[in-house]
Amino acid sequence: MAPPAKKNLGNVLVIGGCGFLGHHIVNLLHDTYTSKISVLDLSTTRNRRPDSDGVAYYNGDITSISSLVPIFEKAKPDVVIHTASPTLMGAGHELYRKVNVDGTACVIEACQKTGVKALVYTSSASVIHDTISDLKNADERWPVVPPHAQHEYYSQTKAEAEALVLAANRSPTLLTCSIRPAGIFGEGDVQILPPILNVHYTNRTGFQLGDNTNLFDFTYVVNVAHAHLLAAFGLLATSRASTAILDHEKVDGEAFFITNCSPVYFWDFARAVWAHAGSKKGTEHVWVISRDMGLAIGGLLEWITWAVGRQAKLTKRQVKYSTMTRYYDCGKAQKRLGYQPLVGLNEGLRRGVKWFEEQRTKEGEKKDQ
Repeated sequence: MAPPAKKNLGNVLVIGGCGFLGHHIVNLLHDTYTSKISVLDLSTTRNRRPDSDGVAYYNGDITSISSLVPIFEKAKPDVVIHTASPTLMGAGHELYRKVNVDGTACVIEACQKTGVKALVYTSSASVIHDTISDLKNADERWPVVPPHAQHEYYSQTKAEAEALVLAANRSPTLLTCSIRPAGIFGEGDVQILPPILNVHYTNRTGFQLGDNTNLFDFTYVVNVAHAHLLAAFGLLATSRASTAILDHEKVDGEAFFITNCSPVYFWDFARAVWAHAGSKKGTEHVWVISRDMGLAIGGLLEWITWAVGRQAKLTKRQVKYSTMTRYYDCGKAQKRLGYQPLVGLNEGLRRGVKWFEEQRTKEGEKKDQ
């Protein structure tokens, strides 16, 4: 039996396509869809596909409309997938606002000026979370946290950017939607697997913060890429539709939570990471530190390390995230996008940890040379 025909997405421009999520979108797009692929990034030297694959790479600054428009005019995208953003940690307020808010406004303007049909924006599941309250099976009916109640400036700027994207829907012919991934991990991630693996490498797996009754959503990066491409296809289908789309089928102007659809107890996830990295330890000798005690220790370490100009190995933020409940309902994406995870949580962990182990081996070999 012949394989099913690949869906056609036309000309696709992936902004941030050399980044963690972006290059996985490019890879999945190349392998499973029919399309002409272009990538726009501030620097396109990393995570590039072989030249023979025909992907066009453009260096550009999304905060400059004069930088964007010529690239859009050359690439002629039908679809723009906008993933570019500073990481959750390691950037200041000024950069978050410049890239996430001002940059997204420029992307929207470039889309409108060059006749782009569909814009898919990478938002964040954190836009409805104040980093304090627990979230249980939260869906898109939950309100976005207003700026005065949002404790993560990154999340505030992602929410503002998402609002700009959704407000631009049908302006006049551009169709837009927003993808809200939760806890992206996988090959090349810089925020979830590296610190958890570092605990294993430094032999600190015998400690646990909280009682491990808090469910948390982690999402394998290929599944997040899959959701973006489903959304792009849905927007293009809407643009071609000759009749009005029913409300319960609507993709344009909508936001969608994306997870692996399998929330897991936080420390069970960490121990699965360690097991894939070769840890033989069980849970019988774990020292459990209560949340309140962890916050007190984290606060003390933050103060001491600040005083001596160093980075704390345990922070109050880390304690909060590893002891809170935060998981989401993907029902809307399943019904309207046809989303189902392509890769299960454990297989995603196996792939991700394998990649990091290989990188660690390569680095060790370089040091030995």
